[in-house]
Amino acid sequence: MTNAIQLKEEGNRRFQAGDYARAEALYSQALVADQTNPALYTNRAMARLKLNHWDDVIADCDQCLRISPDNMKAHYYLSQAHLALHAYDDAVTNAEKAHALCVNAGDKSLAAITGQVLKCKKERWDDQERRRIRETSDLENEVIEMLERERDQALHDLDNDDFDAVTRKEVEEEWEQKINRMRGVFESATANESKRRKVPDWAIDDISFCVMVDPVITKTGKSYERASIEEHLRRQPTDPLTREPLYVSELRPNLGLKQACQEFLEENGWAADW
Repeated sequence: MTNAIQLKEEGNRRFQAGDYARAEALYSQALVADQTNPALYTNRAMARLKLNHWDDVIADCDQCLRISPDNMKAHYYLSQAHLALHAYDDAVTNAEKAHALCVNAGDKSLAAITGQVLKCKKERWDDQERRRIRETSDLENEVIEMLERERDQALHDLDNDDFDAVTRKEVEEEWEQKINRMRGVFESATANESKRRKVPDWAIDDISFCVMVDPVITKTGKSYERASIEEHLRRQPTDPLTREPLYVSELRPNLGLKQACQEFLEENGWAADW
């Protein structure tokens, strides 16, 4: 056990020095001596994050959670690894679990974890948008190609029936108008979706100016992002508006606003980057 502690401390020193590969090796040696310490798994996961060893991070965090199911760091590191691997749902789930555990523990890393929640939701929304745009483009191409095939067939039938050139020209122009109208429908839809987007005032935290993830309400009825107001109160225990004494214990969750912000972010993931 003593050897494991010594190896962990030396690993911490190497990590602080930026020698992540050596830190990983030292944490691995510590785990040989003690496989029951969840901190050794999260420390090694932290080093592996720096080394971009995403699958190994996940393995370490999963093992940590078998030992310590409510380990905040494990969920936080899992979220980062899953995000790097584009497993967006898993990234969001673990970021939100880390956030809840952080709130319960009153941990000072709440701001960083709140940022991770927003980042995960933003990247998941971006991925969904890329998929939607690609599917819309594919649909437009399929529809236009179908209309062009129908046009070509109609013109071919006219040729076989010996219609005069004037009639053929009229039919050809009608089909071109139909195809252009269809292109216009798709272009109009794209233009409407590209209009300037705006975050409603009620969703914005007046301290960080980000969309709120976990809003809490003060005695005066004003809501703030939990991470922002708690950080403010650690520096100065007064209400930001009234300057009256205010303590973390007096904050209350604003569940209605939290639900509204969650729904807004689900539909407007771009706002997480506001």
